Amino acid sequence: MMTKVKICCIQSIAEAQIAIENGAYAIGLVSKMPSGPGGIEESKIREIALWAPENIKTVLLTSLRNPLEIIAQQKYCQTNIIQLVDFQKISTYKNLRAELPNVQIIQVIHVLDDSSISESFAVAKYVDMLLLDSGNPKLETKELGGTGRTHNWQISREIVNEVDIPVFLAGGLTPDNVVSAIKRVKPYGVDVCTGVRSDDELDAEKVKLFVEIVNEYD
Repeated sequence: MMTKVKICCIQSIAEAQIAIENGAYAIGLVSKMPSGPGGIEESKIREIALWAPENIKTVLLTSLRNPLEIIAQQKYCQTNIIQLVDFQKISTYKNLRAELPNVQIIQVIHVLDDSSISESFAVAKYVDMLLLDSGNPKLETKELGGTGRTHNWQISREIVNEVDIPVFLAGGLTPDNVVSAIKRVKPYGVDVCTGVRSDDELDAEKVKLFVEIVNEYD
């Protein structure tokens, strides 16, 4: 099966076009975050999501933890996937399932140590996918993505082996290291933000190269 490519931190329809034309499976649209790059207004997320072709997965990245707020945000933004970048109560997943039955849920696991393995296993039964990233939600100002750092891929590989749902790998991926990451972790897909940007803009050549390298490896 081909490794899926999700291009995150999309800022505009023009950037979405670059990602899609170069083979992206999904585009990530970042709402307000406590830190990190890529955040855009919810009106812009909605505009891009409604524009996107039906075969493209549109992903709302949210740092919200109140289920009613998450539901309202998604209903406005109109993406077909929600990516929860912070820790959630189990009851939140159940509320989202009940109110948004046609919207898939990705839970981000910030890989810090071996505790991330048990966290992933506990969450996997309630969501559609996991995304393993290099943030740190325990800091005073939370890091919830877009760090440009890699993490311990051995832990990520153990998580992939442990759960029965698709797993995306994120965190510091670039055209130079993505093949090594895929070989090591064997993820369902890879997610990239800073690794395909130049001067805060999506770099079409880097996107093209990143996707080509992934596809050639597959």
